[in-house]
Amino acid sequence: MPIIDWNAFTPWSALAGGLLIGLAAAMFALLNGRIAGISGILGGLLRPVRGDMAWRAAFIAGLVGAPLAYAIFSTLPAVKIEAGNGALVIAGLLVGIGTRYGSGCTSGHGVCGLSRLSLRSLVATAAFMGAGFAVVFVVRHLFTL
Repeated sequence: MPIIDWNAFTPWSALAGGLLIGLAAAMFALLNGRIAGISGILGGLLRPVRGDMAWRAAFIAGLVGAPLAYAIFSTLPAVKIEAGNGALVIAGLLVGIGTRYGSGCTSGHGVCGLSRLSLRSLVATAAFMGAGFAVVFVVRHLFTL
């Protein structure tokens, strides 16, 4: 039975964050004609095309710089990772492989693709959400040590 930690339940900040992400993705698509999928933006930096690098670098710099700017005005939440470096490397590689096979990442499919009513994004989002649910179930309920 799930337990809700009411002290950490923050629906208003989550709603505001979701609205900001949606607004930013919509503005990016409307103003630039581009999808705000992180893997595609980062991948474009790894395969440089003349005249296409500045906005990609600015986007990634914003992703890295926003938490740093936030840290100036507020305390960042504590990060606790319960995995070793090997597990993190394997997880990162699996995410990268899945991103290539799925033709995009969670932000590209889940935020941008679903808002465009893309069937491919619906299938991809259902697949990675289902896989995530299954892994959490297996790890928490079948592999209890």
